[in-house]
Amino acid sequence: MDTVRMCDMPQVERPRERLAKVGPSVLSSQELLAIILRVGSEGDSAITLANRLLARFGSLDKLAQATVPELCETRGIGMAKAVQILAAIELGRRAVSSPDLAGDTVQSPADVSRYMGPRLAYQDREHFCALMLNTRGVVVSQTTVSIGSLNASLVHPRELFRDAVRHSAASMILVHNHPSGDVTPSQEDIQLTRRLMKCGSLMGIEILDHVIVGRGHKFLSMKEQGLI
Repeated sequence: MDTVRMCDMPQVERPRERLAKVGPSVLSSQELLAIILRVGSEGDSAITLANRLLARFGSLDKLAQATVPELCETRGIGMAKAVQILAAIELGRRAVSSPDLAGDTVQSPADVSRYMGPRLAYQDREHFCALMLNTRGVVVSQTTVSIGSLNASLVHPRELFRDAVRHSAASMILVHNHPSGDVTPSQEDIQLTRRLMKCGSLMGIEILDHVIVGRGHKFLSMKEQGLI
């Protein structure tokens, strides 16, 4: 059967025309996804395919974590459409990912989450990062110290403080993600943080906080929770 093109759809179902007229913010997730898909397949419109994808994965959050093979399990979605979807998701992720913070002042754990959350929250591995601050609390560098397994990052004090010394940091804020989405710190997280704080005390580089970020703008400050 011939592929159903977007232009063959009724006027009211043409997301591209709606976006051009009223802007992207008012379109539904289904409509935006249909624009990415561009055309339908096997007698289904792009809107139908978009609805099918969202029904299968349950949410945009789950869709964003899907792999090409998983997307291709949906009827009407082949390799080309799966790749289009993942490319669009990655572009969006990069567009909102953490900017270069050099020269900015981080005043709260919420600031840390707002800057680092988009970059880290949807990673499938733990990324352990640090924001290096000068004596005035201004960020002089942000660095990824290690990338770990599905549920653990391997951090050695040597790697962390080598970067701190190189950037002449007076203090730092640690931040890492939990791929599970649960921002509750593990005992290993707490023990590692206390160990790094002791090392920092010996070197004169204070660790101000350790922030864990998760999906959906979730975050937890170990300092606010009284864990460090």
